[in-house]
Amino acid sequence: MIKLRPMTASEYPAYCDYFIDDYSREIAGNYGHSIDRAFELANQELLRSFPNGLETDKHELLCIESDSELVGYLWHSINADDKSTFIYDFFIFSNRRNNGYGKLAISAFESKLTSIGVEQIKLRVE
Repeated sequence: MIKLRPMTASEYPAYCDYFIDDYSREIAGNYGHSIDRAFELANQELLRSFPNGLETDKHELLCIESDSELVGYLWHSINADDKSTFIYDFFIFSNRRNNGYGKLAISAFESKLTSIGVEQIKLRVE
């Protein structure tokens, strides 16, 4: 059973560490920045998106759980004007992959969004 729940304040630092590390490697690889510069840019992006941490409006960080075990994260932002949401980050821990958690998480996410009137999911795929 997959459950999506809001991230807690105690989980937020671990998410930040993961995101900055992962996104900085993506920035360095895609744009040719040094890893130090890419780290700065990833950190700036996270601070810009979450200036008040988890209390920031318009962005939501969810934890993906299976049987009360954390298996991944989902970061999205709803745009009420066009009844859509944009997925900024969707991550299943490497040791939990190939078990169908990603598919189940997206299905649960779609159900959650439908219940609140969101009609479209947008994302960027590499």
